[in-house]
Amino acid sequence: MTRLRRRSGTKELLKTMEDRVVLQPSAYRGRWSELFGNDKPIHVELGMGKGRFISLMSLQHPEWNFIGVDMYDELIRKGSEKADETRAQWTEERGQVPPNNLRLVLGNVERLEEMFAPGEIERIYLNFSDPWPKTRHAHRRLTHSNFVTKYMRVLNDDGEIHFKTDSRSLFEFSLNSFAEMELMMRNISLDLHGQGTVPNNVMTEYEMKFSSQGVNIHRVEVIVGEKAIARRREELDAARKKRAEAAAATDAEEAAQQAQGGRAAAKTVRVKSADEIGTARP
Repeated sequence: MTRLRRRSGTKELLKTMEDRVVLQPSAYRGRWSELFGNDKPIHVELGMGKGRFISLMSLQHPEWNFIGVDMYDELIRKGSEKADETRAQWTEERGQVPPNNLRLVLGNVERLEEMFAPGEIERIYLNFSDPWPKTRHAHRRLTHSNFVTKYMRVLNDDGEIHFKTDSRSLFEFSLNSFAEMELMMRNISLDLHGQGTVPNNVMTEYEMKFSSQGVNIHRVEVIVGEKAIARRREELDAARKKRAEAAAATDAEEAAQQAQGGRAAAKTVRVKSADEIGTARP
């Protein structure tokens, strides 16, 4: 991982960005909707890096509010610059005022429950988190059960976790972690870009870099909230019903074809039998 170079005066600069940057997130615990000025669902990226993903997502989905969280003030600064860049481009291309639905938070995931009240978030994004490859550091992985338990507390009834990584070992660890917690998963991919461009997928800086090098990107969606789980079960039931109906239709078609073939064969036999009888008369 490239070492992050910190500019002098970063913290002082961030203090002047109150319209987008939040340096004391605990002050808004349970009050984030007030800060945004609406009750739209809140989506949070934990470990937002340089901010490409969260900036573009907030522009593409004005129906949601977005919060990017990172523990490094220099990345909060870079994220704010990226937000300015993408919003300027949006205005230039569309001639529209971009949505005011993005906030960047300086904070540590360890203190997630100090930032957000129970049920305050609808979705959490974990994009290319540090894999912490050594076994003794497993508890630091953001998909460790200790962290997932925190996520479950702040997610609401529609809550989901969307996870992407280039690390196969971290992905396998994560799938096992989710499974051991008996969480429902969907859209599991071991090679997200294997079939080309993925519709509606916003790529992070790391994702663009790794995918261009031919590195497989792994992705999974984890269903946490009770309403989300119920919807997923309905989807699975509908899919099973559709497969059963398709199988029944195929069986019926095959049975009809076999019956038609049997009738044709019987008719041929009867005609042949009559001919034979006719030629046998004196």
